[in-house]
Amino acid sequence: MLEQLVNGPSIGYLARGLAASSLRQEVISNNMANVNTPNFKRSEVRFEDMLAKELALDDGSGRMQVVRTHDRHLPIRPIGTARPIVEEDGQTTMRVDKNNVDIDIEMASLAKNQLYYNAMATELGSYISRLKGVITSTQG
Repeated sequence: MLEQLVNGPSIGYLARGLAASSLRQEVISNNMANVNTPNFKRSEVRFEDMLAKELALDDGSGRMQVVRTHDRHLPIRPIGTARPIVEEDGQTTMRVDKNNVDIDIEMASLAKNQLYYNAMATELGSYISRLKGVITSTQG
């Protein structure tokens, strides 16, 4: 029972979200470090859209929608396959030296990613605190 709670889908989604955010931080930092490198092409991390498809939040997923008809029914656990992917943007050019890094866009992406990471870390900490409360509570 404890193993099911600790290895449940919530922790899996949050852990993968944190990993994606950490990878995105590295990619953005690399983009910013190469802002003046000729012929450098920026990269970005794709994750959230693939996670939405995995969770069947995307209308075009083709997956059967399962509805819980009673609170005591267990939800069907989806298979965790969405992983972050680093993609290079080779289609655009911002300057004459064929570099496509815009420092303003990268700074905004960095701030957005920091908020995303903090939200995921807070939610994971809250989940673990609730789990700890359930484990340590006594029945009276």
